[in-house]
This record gives sequence, C-alpha cells and structure tokens, in this order.
Amino acid sequence: MKNYKLLTPGPPTTTKTVKEEMLFDWCTWDDEYKAITQKIRFELLGIAKASPEVYTTVLIQGSGSFGVESVLNSTISEKDKLLIISNGAYGVRIMKMAKYMGINYVCHNLQYDKVFEIDDIKDILDKDIEITHLAMVHSETTTGILNPLGEIARISKDYGKILIIDAMSSFGGIPIDVQHLEIDYLVSSSNKCIQGVPGFCFVIAKIESLLKCCGNSKSLCLDLYDQWESMDKDGKWRFTSPTHVVAAFSKAIDELIAEGGVESRNNRYKKNSYLLRTKLKEIGFDAYIKEELQSPIITTFLFPCENFDFSNFYNYVKERGYVLYPGKLAEVNSFRIGNIGEIYEEDIEKVCTIIESYMRGKKHE
Repeated sequence: MKNYKLLTPGPPTTTKTVKEEMLFDWCTWDDEYKAITQKIRFELLGIAKASPEVYTTVLIQGSGSFGVESVLNSTISEKDKLLIISNGAYGVRIMKMAKYMGINYVCHNLQYDKVFEIDDIKDILDKDIEITHLAMVHSETTTGILNPLGEIARISKDYGKILIIDAMSSFGGIPIDVQHLEIDYLVSSSNKCIQGVPGFCFVIAKIESLLKCCGNSKSLCLDLYDQWESMDKDGKWRFTSPTHVVAAFSKAIDELIAEGGVESRNNRYKKNSYLLRTKLKEIGFDAYIKEELQSPIITTFLFPCENFDFSNFYNYVKERGYVLYPGKLAEVNSFRIGNIGEIYEEDIEKVCTIIESYMRGKKHE
C-alpha cells in the first residue's frame, strides 16, 4: 500500500510524532495515564476560552456521534422540546437520534447551501413556547458550509434556551469563545481539527446546565452526567478508554499550542482553502457553497461535466499521493476536498497540479 495524505474532513493526516505516541501501552488505572486525561480536559477548556469554574470537559468513548447522542440523551427530559436547525446530513442525523430516543422535537430544515435567517428562528420560538433546547451543526461537513454560531448563540441567550452545538469539524480549527457565547454543550472529537486519531469524543459543558442532568439518561453508556462525575474525581473513565488514542490526542494538543493555537491553525486552513478554491476554479471546478458561507475545513466541488468519472479521477489522484472525499449531495454530482490535518500550501499546490494533469489528459482522449 502506498503512503498517501488524506484530504478529508477527518480522520486527518497526522504527524509522525502523534503516531509515535501510540507505540506505548498504558494501564487505565495508572496515575500517569489518569493525569493525561486530566491534562486533556483542562487544555480543552483553554482552547474553548472557558473558565474551569464555569465549564467542564467530559471525554466519551466513541466517535463524535456518540457525544452528540450522549448530550441529547442526558440533557433533554420528557417535559422538554428540542428545535433542530438543519442544513446538512449531520443535522439530519441529530433528527434521527431524537426520533430514536423519543425526544419531542421540531426541525427547521434548510437547503444545503443556505443558512438560517434570524427572523425565522425568532418566529419559531415566538410561536412555540414549549421549545427548551436548540441544536445546530456549526461546520456542516456535508457541504463545507459554516453556520452563524454567534447569531444562534444570541438568540438562544435572548430566549433563555439551552444551546447544543455540534462543533465536530470546527473546534480547534476555528476560534470559538464558548464562555462568551454561553454555549451550554459543545461536542467535538479527537480526529478533527486538533489532528488526533479516531477513538473518542468530548463535550465542553456548562457546569450549571450539566448539574441539572442527573438521572435524566435512559442509557448507561451514554450517561453524560455519570461520565463526568466519575472522570471529575481523578481522571478515571467509567469504562475501558482508548488509551493509545488518548495519549496521541494529548500530543496533538501540544502540537496545536506549538503551532500558535487555534488562530494560527485557522490561518493555515484558510490559506489552504482559498488556494484550493482559486486553483480548481481555474481548472474548471466550481464550488457548491458561496465563498462568504464557506468554512476553511472542507469544500464541495461540482463535477465539471456530465460524463465525469469520479472513481477513475479518485484513483488517479490517490495513486499520486492524495485521497479525496466523495460527495454527499443527492441533487447534484459532487466530491469534496478537505484541508485539515498536516496539510500545507505545498500539498494544495501539488494536488491541484495532479488534478490539472488529469483534466488535460481527459481532453486529449
């Protein structure tokens, strides 16, 4: 198997030093390992700009979806009602979770290339006073659209609602002042912008909100309150934790800080994204999302022609060192290119040259 770089929204391409952290075997009960867990919890609050007196971090085994489902399961009681704002597949997934759990919910559905209007959300909240919680995906990996987090946070505060943010593809790569925005629950995972490997997710939770969740959960494994109560004592996970992944993530945080923090990483991602969109536009690929709504995480590109063979294109690029991502849209043919992880401008230059070479070859067939 050839070595290649991942131009995906996660798992990302990781550094050699992050990978090397997984060569050591840890005991889950060992104090040194528990200290790593506590280090991660504290440092994530720093990345979130959240005070440990007001917020806490809960780590949960599993992918990011486990974290989102844990929050829904643990925080929304039978007397509550959830408003889901959805403009992508991951908003739809939140709806599916709510349906499975029997949560009382309504959804404000948008086209996948549109963001919500403030007046529309206010109108929903004015008409439906039973709504107690709001949930939204910040950076929708489906398309690469970036939803207006500040606006929904203000609405949530003004109306006194509990705010749940799926920040899977944004936290660590886009600055988010969790405490200033008064987000109640923010969910992300180890294998996204902090550039670790898959295996666990985490919730940045407002302590005041979390304290009210005791006894709400209908699931043992996804009980956010119990996980926090156990972990907060000395760093011990309730059940077996992904030890190698945890150690690697701790190293990934160190490398984020060394890079200059979220702001510096965000600048790198933005440069990658702008260069990618600009060069592929010149080659003949149009982006699906308008530039002003585009996140710097992943970009959706439309097929350049009707008979475009994505499988052939994908393999051509992969054989030359880069893995792309298939599209997730039903109405148009598309593919996606991510630029998080250990991806720099020279990588974007190289992959664009490879794509240009492919398109030139197709013209001469």
